[in-house]
Parts: sequence; structure tokens; C-alpha cells
Amino acid sequence: MANDPAPEISTETATDPASHPLVVFTPSGKRGRFPVGTPVLTAARQLGVDLDSVCGGRGICSKCQITPSYGEFSKHGVTVADDALTEWNKVEQRYKDKRGLIDGRRLGCQAQVQGDVVIDVPPESQVHRQVVRKRAEARDITMNPSTRLYYVEVEEPDMHKPTGDMERLIEALDAQWNLKGVKTDLHILSVLQPALRKGGWKVTVAVHLGDENHPPKIMHIWPGFYEGSIYGLAVDLGSTTIAAHLCDLKTGEVVASSGIMNPQIRFGEDLMSRVSYSMMNKGGDQEMTRAVREGMNALFTQIAAEAEIDKALIVDAVFVCNPVMHHLFLGIDPFELGQAPFALATSNSLALRAMELDLNIHPAARVYLLPCIAGHVGADAAAVALSEAPDKSEDLVLVVDVGTNAEILLGNKEKVLACSSPTGPAFEGAQISSGQRAAPGAIERVEINPETKEPRFRVIGSDIWSDEDGFAAAVAITGICGSGIIEAIAEMRMAGLLDASGLIGSAEQTGTTRCIQDGRTNAYLLWDGSVEGGPTITVTNPDIRAIQMAKAALYSGARLLMDKFGIDTVDRVVLAGAFGAHISAKHAMVLGMIPDCPLDKVTSAGNAAGTGARIALLNTKARSEIEATVQQIEKIETAVEPRFQEHFVNASAIPNSAEPFPILNSIVTLPEANFNTGGGDGNEEGGRRRRRRRG
Repeated sequence: MANDPAPEISTETATDPASHPLVVFTPSGKRGRFPVGTPVLTAARQLGVDLDSVCGGRGICSKCQITPSYGEFSKHGVTVADDALTEWNKVEQRYKDKRGLIDGRRLGCQAQVQGDVVIDVPPESQVHRQVVRKRAEARDITMNPSTRLYYVEVEEPDMHKPTGDMERLIEALDAQWNLKGVKTDLHILSVLQPALRKGGWKVTVAVHLGDENHPPKIMHIWPGFYEGSIYGLAVDLGSTTIAAHLCDLKTGEVVASSGIMNPQIRFGEDLMSRVSYSMMNKGGDQEMTRAVREGMNALFTQIAAEAEIDKALIVDAVFVCNPVMHHLFLGIDPFELGQAPFALATSNSLALRAMELDLNIHPAARVYLLPCIAGHVGADAAAVALSEAPDKSEDLVLVVDVGTNAEILLGNKEKVLACSSPTGPAFEGAQISSGQRAAPGAIERVEINPETKEPRFRVIGSDIWSDEDGFAAAVAITGICGSGIIEAIAEMRMAGLLDASGLIGSAEQTGTTRCIQDGRTNAYLLWDGSVEGGPTITVTNPDIRAIQMAKAALYSGARLLMDKFGIDTVDRVVLAGAFGAHISAKHAMVLGMIPDCPLDKVTSAGNAAGTGARIALLNTKARSEIEATVQQIEKIETAVEPRFQEHFVNASAIPNSAEPFPILNSIVTLPEANFNTGGGDGNEEGGRRRRRRRG
């Protein structure tokens, strides 16, 4: 879809693209300007937005359903008028009369752009899922699952021994497998007798082995010898994305991995905005609970289809999440987490059943939630601790799980400290003028020549750099994702386009016409695709401010833990999380995201929270291990620490106004630049306007 030919562009389009309406798609965040009269489906295809169509835009299949939004959207910088799209037409009415159409929905092939508009693409209209970069990392795990298969031969009924079929099955499990005290649920009784007789009194049963509080239970039964497998889910329920790994409980193999955007994003991109939504809207917490459970069920259907298995074979699941997501998933109002002392309803691990959470897997499937560490340090941090084991490290390791809310661990065999830091969604591409989440077409790598100030970059979905042959034909550029904006800003700092305070210089100050005036400040032109009808991608001063705030929060949390440890340096740094896995260590340090450290000591752990969930799924002993470990971790609450603000102010500079960063300075020489001329416009010559550069 990203390589579909662009619609014919008029002369006016080529000379004045800024005059056309702005179309913003959610949840992808992709945006672009299109001539009046452009069908929404055409705009979506041009931007690489995942909007389905089977009939090719003929108004027959209805796969391209979209939901336009109206009103003021400060986040997107647009106000959407009631006439932003063409009026409801006969094709749409005919479809609604025959098959029904949800109120507010339009057909993307029929609705045409008339003005600035924000358009949501519902999950059922997306032909391909968005790339959610959380994957199951390779890891050796000792197999000890909670649910196992047992083949048994059951004594046939006898007139002289009037015991029930279930009692004889339980006796067989005891005699042949030493499984004592096995219980069952009603749904097994309803299928037990046909299974025993069809199998000739030989059956295979899936038994959940229980724990100190729960007896073993029969989960499923098959006639004869069942040669298939049973499955479990390791789920990382994040603020922005939900990622799941489907594991074979016999072999431990990850048979499928998939992810979706967390549907709660529409209630707020960060955790506190969701808590606020709950506070300000009666029943808002239950609304968010329903949304996340429905999204999760859609994900489970998707991953089962990908693995070509019956969802009823998923008999176990482990969940990790931050405290707010933990409460909302469980149906608990997160009100108390929005105010000091940030009390959790429970911090202990939980063992539940899928039906209690309205999950559409095996009705008796077991669900285990790892313990939370503190009010703002959740089960996802506990999962990272299980995966990366800082408590077993000989050297002092800083583990940073980078996301909308960063979880930070610092420790060794002596002790482990933990905190969370509210980085916000900027690292995910939100709050960035040309930002989007990681998906094909997003710029993810950036280099800037320090002499010519010219950029080169790479986008997701292609290995070709922008200055290499074949680039233009290989990709459709749609925006810039988190790793791309991190590298762009760090490269700008190294190339002398950006000063330590975060100000972009003017063309005169920097010596390049790629620095263009943007209101009272300047912006750096990374890509101008307007001539071809594509987006113009710039790095603006507001973009830099958003990243400065996010990275300052991240660094301040880490530095606060270092203060508590009484040290100024760490031996190594581990970057975890979907986003952390793709951060360049050098660029992260130039930006000042992480403490000064040898680059070869900065490593990626990938989705460590998801790996921790997988360990807990496949090895029940790991569950009791992390429950004990969490009790030993010392929790630091950044909100009440007076030095946090001091560190935050220092860390707002690039890389830092107080920390010397000697290791970084031995590798990189950062130009001494100061673009603050006192006039507030960032220009040396009275803020005179410059013509926008193309190309």
C-alpha cells in the first residue's frame, strides 16, 4: 500500500501544498496535506495508513470504514469543522440500510476531504496490524509450566463398584501420575463421559498443577492419546502497546508473537491523563477496563489465527503491566494512584481465571499477574527484574525500561533500588510535529554531515539509506518515529545545528539553508516531499522541548537512584523495552538520556518485561522467585524526592548542564554553540524570514 502511485497533483499542489487541508490519521499518527476532493481512502493509501478495501473503492465491500472526529484537537494543532468531509451520500445510506453502519462511521472511499480533519481507523478496518516492536528474546528457560498433559487409562464402570466416572479418572491420575487431590469444574463433567467412551477408557487430560493455595484442576480432556499441544500467553500490557507471545507449554517454543495499540490511548496517551479521565468522568474507569479487555481479546484472536490453533487450547496466561494498567485491567478504579501516597489496591501477585477477566481463551484458563513493586513501579518492572536479574549481578548495573513510563532498576548482589519516571509519549513519536509510532515509512535512523549539514536517513521497511540509489522507489516516507527523532536531535547537536540549551540556529548561524524560520524559532528541514505530494518532515524547537522533557525525566530518575547508592558512575547500562531496544547508545548519551558510561557497556535487552512474563509462564518456580525478590527491592518515589527537580533542570540541557560526561567527551566533541541572541526568535539578523528550502 505504501508504494501505491500518488494521485495526480495539480500545479497548485506543487507550488502551494500548505494551502491544502491537513488529514491526520489515528492511531498511527500519520498525517499529510491533500487537495480538496481527495477520497479519504486515497489519502490513507498515499500515507501508507492501514485502511482495508476489497472492492477497490467501489463502495461495495465496506471494509474501508472510518470515524471522523470534529472539534478542536490541540494535540494535532487542528480544528475540524462539521463540513470537513463531503456529505453523507447514497452509497453510504444504501449500505447502512442493508447491513447497518455504526453511527458516526463513514466509508473511506466515499467521504472526500473538504477541510482539516482527524480520522480514526478502527481495528476492524485495518488489513495489517501496525508494527509493534516487542519481540520474544532468545532465552534459556527451565521448563516447569503450571499446566501439563497426562495420558491415563481409566477403570471401566462396574455394577459392583458404584463410583462415578470422574472419581475413577481422579483415582487413575493419582495411581499413574501421583497427582493427588485433583479437582474439576462443571464444564469437564459435561464432556467427560463421551470422551471416556470414545477413547475406550483412555483419555488425555490437561491438568493445572495448582499451588499452595489452589489444588490441581483438570482443564481439558481428549479421547485417547492427544498428540497436539496446549498453549500459554505471556502478555506485556503497556500504556501504548499490548504485546503477546504465544508459547507451546510442552516445548517452550514461541509459536507466534503479535501486538496491537492499546485502545485506551483514546482516553489519554499517558497514564496520568487516564487517571484524570477516570476522575472526571463517571464510570470512566470501567469504560477503560472494557476497552483494554476488548483490545486484548482481539489480540488473542489474532495471535491464535496466526498460529492456526483453537483459542480453547490456551490454558494459561501471565500478565505484566504498570500499576495504572494493572488496576484498569482488573477493573479497579486507579483514583488512589493519582495522588500521594500512590496506594495500590494490592501489590501482591494474583492468580485468577480467564472468565473473571472476560478473556476469550479457554474458559478455565489460569491467569497470573506478577507482583507490583510500588505505586508507580509495577509488575512490568518486576518482570524486567526477573529477566535481567540485577540482584544476581557482580557489577553495578542500571536497567532502564524505556516507554511512556520508564521503569528504572539499579543494583547488584548487594541491593537493588527501583523507581519510575514519567517520560510521556514523546519517545513513541507522539507530541512530535512529524512524529508517528514505529511503522513502515517512519524515519528510524539519521546521520548529519557536520561539514555540509546535509542529512541522510533510513526508514522502517527498507535497508537503503536516503542518499543511496533506489531509495526513492523503495520507500514511502510518512514521518519520524522515536528512535529517529532521538538520532536526529543528537546528530544536530554534534553537527552544530543545535546548542546545549536546545535551540536550533538560524541559517546564518549554522551555515545551512536547511535551518528554516518556524515562527519565532527555527526548524531543521530533514525531508521535503511536498513536490511529490508527500510530507515535509522537520525537527522543530517544540519537538526538541518534548524530547528534552522526556529524557530529563528519564535521566533524573536514574541519577536519583545513583545518589541513593552513593555513586556517580555505573559499570554498565541495559536498555530495555520496545523502544529501548532500538536506541543507539552513542546518540542516547549525546542527548543525555543515560549516565556517562563506556559505549560497549551499554546493551539492549529487547522487550525484557515480555521476556520476564515468558519466564514466569514457562517456569512456575520463577513466580515464587520474583515474589521474594520484589520484597527485597527498595522503592524510591521520585515525586517526593527534593533532588529530582534539581537533576531534572540539569538534565534538560543537551547532554547535561552539571554532569561532566568525560567518557562521552573522549569520543565526541560537541560544538560550543549559543543561539540565544536575546530576541527570542533565534535569528542573528532580526528574525528575517527565509524561504523554505526544498529537497
